[in-house]
Amino acid sequence: MADFVQKTVNKTAVRDLSVPIADVTSFNNLIETVIEDNPFGCVGYTGSDGQPVAAVVRNREHYTAKVNFLDGEGKRVGNVSLQSPTIAAFEANATEALANAALEAAMGGEAVRNGPGETYYCQLKCHDPSGDDYYVTFTRKTVRISSYQDDAIRDAVETWADDVASLE
Repeated sequence: MADFVQKTVNKTAVRDLSVPIADVTSFNNLIETVIEDNPFGCVGYTGSDGQPVAAVVRNREHYTAKVNFLDGEGKRVGNVSLQSPTIAAFEANATEALANAALEAAMGGEAVRNGPGETYYCQLKCHDPSGDDYYVTFTRKTVRISSYQDDAIRDAVETWADDVASLE
């Protein structure tokens, strides 16, 4: 019987943030800065389909809006969570839930957005000059580096994150 032979060593590292990222605009600005400024020194490449691929790209993302329904005494009588594939859909869905009189009536309370309870998730795919792909995943409360092999990748991301006030 043949044995399994390890071919690669993929690592994961996580930074827990001391304060959650304040809002979706701040979150998106952070993501756009990484994509535009490329602080990790990633490089573009040609994909298997022959098309150029940028050095850093959004790989996966979703955003969850939360709306609570409060009775006349301020007690929560219901809530809804709306997971959306983009920030635009996130905002539109939250606005729709807040303005939905039939939903308010069914829940028996006034619709109020629960900003602190909302979640954001964006995974960036990064292409290292060595040819390896790795991922940097942002949430409101963490930054995760995954599928990297060389500790220099973790060091580069960590050095950058140390200089970003919202990532302390």
